[in-house]
Amino acid sequence: MTSDKKKPKLSRIKTGSFERRLRLTTAGLLAGTRVTTSLATSLLASKEKRLAHRKAVLSEQALYLVNELGKLKGSVVKVGQILALFGEHFLPTEVTEALHTLEDQTSALEWTVIESLLKREFTLVNYFQLEIEENPIGAASLGQVHRAHHKADEIPLCIKAQYPGVADAIDADLNAIAQMLKLTKLIKAGKEFEEWLEEVRTMLHHEVNYLREAETTTRFRTHLADDSRFVVPEVIQEYSTQKVLTTTFELGYEITNPKIQELSLTRRNNIAKASLDLFLKEIFIWGEIQTDPNFGNYRIRPKELGAELKLEGDQDQTILLDFGAVESYPDSFLLPLRDMIRGAFYKDHETIIKGAIALGFMKENRSHEELISFAEMCMIMLEPFTGNPTELPAEIVNENGEYRWQASNLPRRVAKIAAKSAFRKHFDIPPKEFVFLNRKLIGVYTFISVLGAEFNGRELIEPYLMLDECH
Repeated sequence: MTSDKKKPKLSRIKTGSFERRLRLTTAGLLAGTRVTTSLATSLLASKEKRLAHRKAVLSEQALYLVNELGKLKGSVVKVGQILALFGEHFLPTEVTEALHTLEDQTSALEWTVIESLLKREFTLVNYFQLEIEENPIGAASLGQVHRAHHKADEIPLCIKAQYPGVADAIDADLNAIAQMLKLTKLIKAGKEFEEWLEEVRTMLHHEVNYLREAETTTRFRTHLADDSRFVVPEVIQEYSTQKVLTTTFELGYEITNPKIQELSLTRRNNIAKASLDLFLKEIFIWGEIQTDPNFGNYRIRPKELGAELKLEGDQDQTILLDFGAVESYPDSFLLPLRDMIRGAFYKDHETIIKGAIALGFMKENRSHEELISFAEMCMIMLEPFTGNPTELPAEIVNENGEYRWQASNLPRRVAKIAAKSAFRKHFDIPPKEFVFLNRKLIGVYTFISVLGAEFNGRELIEPYLMLDECH
């Protein structure tokens, strides 16, 4: 969530399903007609000119659609952002590029609207026991956050209030967006797309269920109770409902804050290693993963700040926020996934391929060349854990033979390799469970890269691989 006090505050979010559905349907029809008409005018042009014309037309109409999505706010924006991340499986490049320009709608709701919501959700006695700051410290597409404290004990609190009506609009919004994309004739509709759409639907309903988030927050707080590297806010049950979540307020800095970026490399490495270790715990031990790794969900509390706050301990800590997007995965997904990771680590083509087929990434009838090509790409993805410093490009290894995460540009290199690989034409759409896991994977890598960390991951991952083999 972000906050900008200069932005005008809204009196309400338009969540009427008819109004939103009509606007999106009209936008889809208009964009589709424009695309069809415009492309028809270039049929007699050369192949090169037709391709250039098609790209220009798609880009123009995609930007138009994104502008229409942005006007509606709420879950429409959230769906658009998710499409930007995973739409490459269903949408032309021009459309996903336009979707990446869809910024979160940071305009907050007026305090009177939020105050009315809180009074409805709390009993009057409970409400007046709190002192709540009227200006939010963060606003996003589904809700906003206010600082507060309990008048009796002055304990600082954080109240996340859901925008009225957004939960009820999710299904209509998602259906309308799907219909809009189909009307433009830009989408590769099919079984895989429908499954993906249902996964997004489930995730959005989870994100607006604050009682569920209270449970997952408490569960992760229990998971990490003995790990002093992390802080998970405590849920204040008395002030938490389906539409309001209240926790302790935990002070820290954003990862991009100069106070964090200027920490020594050793300290930044330790913060980065902790985040990677947490991800491995989620996959290999807990089987549930916080799948929304945007930087707004993390704060870093340097040990100096901890001392200033008179807290116990003498180390830098990562504060983990927002557990609305926690997903649990079955063994039918996790076991083949772990096989793929283990196979990539030990450079075992057969194990990788077996896991990939079990997950539906590849089919057994693919050629040997295609299967091996896929396995090789998986091995490259584990480069930070297995890479031999003498075999890696000099610019991504420091003088001590340690992996330079930021300089490696691994996601882009893997994408380029995938585009040229033999399996590309026959690569199946990833299983729906992988959609948000991939989001987390990229998020962890980016988190480590922004910290400018330099370390090899072998010693972190090996204990988990051994643990998994024992089971």
